[in-house]
Amino acid sequence: MTSFETNNNQGRNTPSFENTEIAFRHSSNTDLNRAYWLFRMININFLVKIGPPVTNFAMKIGLPIKSIIKATIFKHFCGGETIAECDNTIKNLYSGRVGTILDYSVEGEEEETVFDSTRDEIIRTIERAAKDKAIPLTVFKITGVGRFGLLEKLDARLKLNDTEEEEWRRVQARVLAICDKAFKNNVPVMIDAEESWIQDTIDLLALTMMTQFNKQKPIVYNTYQMYRHDKLASMLNDHAIAQSEGFILGAKIVRGAYMEKERRRAEEKGYPSPIQPDKKSADLDYDSALDYCTSHIEQIAFIAGTHNEESCRLLAELLDNKGIDHKHPHVYFSQLLGMSDNLSFNLADADYNVAKYVPYGPVKAVLPYLFRRAQENTAIAGQMSRELSLIAKERKRRSA
Repeated sequence: MTSFETNNNQGRNTPSFENTEIAFRHSSNTDLNRAYWLFRMININFLVKIGPPVTNFAMKIGLPIKSIIKATIFKHFCGGETIAECDNTIKNLYSGRVGTILDYSVEGEEEETVFDSTRDEIIRTIERAAKDKAIPLTVFKITGVGRFGLLEKLDARLKLNDTEEEEWRRVQARVLAICDKAFKNNVPVMIDAEESWIQDTIDLLALTMMTQFNKQKPIVYNTYQMYRHDKLASMLNDHAIAQSEGFILGAKIVRGAYMEKERRRAEEKGYPSPIQPDKKSADLDYDSALDYCTSHIEQIAFIAGTHNEESCRLLAELLDNKGIDHKHPHVYFSQLLGMSDNLSFNLADADYNVAKYVPYGPVKAVLPYLFRRAQENTAIAGQMSRELSLIAKERKRRSA
């Protein structure tokens, strides 16, 4: 198959995702071999299950395991420990016309000083993006700048005490400082989705920020997880609010990242699961969201965060069929660093806007992110087989 398939209706080219030469052009033979053996190891469920406790124990007692992690799984899925360490990754991606989304991936903290430090680090990513066209978007999590338990209490609509009220004011002030910096530097910032039992509070914060900063152009984006059965309706409702209030809706559309945790909690606490009944329903809502956003392209700016080939192909076709330029500033495709290069680089080669999430942070602090990547990858065996087959195909092509 060639790099492109012709769309006869529009005379444009829809990218093929089979071209491994384009997909891995940015990867050296060493990179390719590391990826090949890494994905083979990840596919061994036993290793993924025992990995987190063994690694945490080794780090705790001071075994020199950090260098091994940094040279393998960290190097594949992360840009570095600091923004400066991400430089090579940023340049490498941009050589293939793929942008970078710097994602400070420190999780699960509780201290106010850490929240302030995280706010400052996110602001530094915005400042870096403002002077680097290779970084078109930025991102943060509300739980990076505020305590999970506080958000949980707000979502449950429980009364806060005076100390908590002050704590909540500080969280809002951090979010405002980040979004204000993004606005003043003309750098879009995405607010990531999180667990359903804190998401209402996050949604309200995101909508408040959009109302303030998205009057002229999209600066703040909220995230809609379409594996939840209520999130397509939520996005449509937010668009109605945007039309009424006179701002552009910023939407990052994903399938979702907390499915097993969501189902388990719903079962334990005896409430209906917020998750779709099956994958087909999630796919249908995801693709319906793409159709809706492209039909309202001047009022909605969106990022399609997906590793699903069919959804990427559908969006490419929707843009062509509706006469929307590939480089329209309101449309981005996005994938994670270290995954689905066949999507990212072939889309970029076909002149679509594409950016990859590039997580970074201290190795020890980023371990939860890395373990989640490995566990998610074993849960989607078909995707891993696809990654492995493409890498193997490119290794064979290069050796021919």
